[in-house]
Amino acid sequence: MNNPFAGLKGQAAAIALLEAAIARDRIAPAYLFSGPSGIGRTIAAQGFSQLLLSQGQDPAHLPRIHRNVQARNHPDLLWVEPTYQHQGKRVTVSEAAELGISRKAPPQVRIEQIREITEFLAQPPLEALRCVVVIEDAQTMAEAAANALLKTLEEPGRATLILIASSPDRLLSTLVSRCQCIPFYRLCQADLMTVLQAKAPPELLADETLMAIAQGSPGEALRAWQEFQAIPDTILQPLLAEPNRPQDALLLAKAIAKELELERQLWLLDYLQFHHWQHQRQSSQLEQLEQAKRHLRSFAQPRLVWDCLLLSRFN
Repeated sequence: MNNPFAGLKGQAAAIALLEAAIARDRIAPAYLFSGPSGIGRTIAAQGFSQLLLSQGQDPAHLPRIHRNVQARNHPDLLWVEPTYQHQGKRVTVSEAAELGISRKAPPQVRIEQIREITEFLAQPPLEALRCVVVIEDAQTMAEAAANALLKTLEEPGRATLILIASSPDRLLSTLVSRCQCIPFYRLCQADLMTVLQAKAPPELLADETLMAIAQGSPGEALRAWQEFQAIPDTILQPLLAEPNRPQDALLLAKAIAKELELERQLWLLDYLQFHHWQHQRQSSQLEQLEQAKRHLRSFAQPRLVWDCLLLSRFN
């Protein structure tokens, strides 16, 4: 059998706990994989699901089980992601990106999805010894959805649930108490570089600001690179150089508000914060940028927010 945790770096303790549970056949009804995004929690959930669904199976069937888990179409596996509501339908983050759908409110795991989990677990496993349910970004559940899931965790039947969340503190304590917590940690610099050297362009590895944004998370580094590539040079370079005249500042503010979606504007402010800290370390600039983010999140007019931010240096 292939190593289900291949490619998972810097999480030896988590792997050891999961492999020991399989080896001793002491599998908890529910697990909580907690830690920052982009450090391997989803890879671990996929690998652990593969091990769980392979228990008691004919070795000849293991390659097929591996493929099905990778494709997330195993009949005894239900993989749940946060969704948006769009025209009466639920749409995942990746589907929204493909369709060009933008939303001001973040995606969430909805009570309808928890009901689907309940229906899925009401049926016995079709092939494996147990069913497996994985819930990504479980911290996005509203209280009603979390309470509905709590009832399922009390009597999961022949199933194991894996909740992936940024922190136990962002979930109901009653949910956390029913899970075995598996902590995941940010990667050390050596492991981070090992992962990124296989996946990222050299330009990313050489960019101090993007590597600082990553903070030990390969996933965050790759996401930062994608966002960075999406910012036009006609916006980024004048921002980094800082406009010399109020007229230039106003034109730049207009371009940012017109060309960039709100989420990308928020990311750009994050980037500027890290950039200024790397190069200037002026707390006043960082606070101005943080204030601009607060205004954007409060749905203030983006053009006005950028006008005020870029004109502040002339005051």
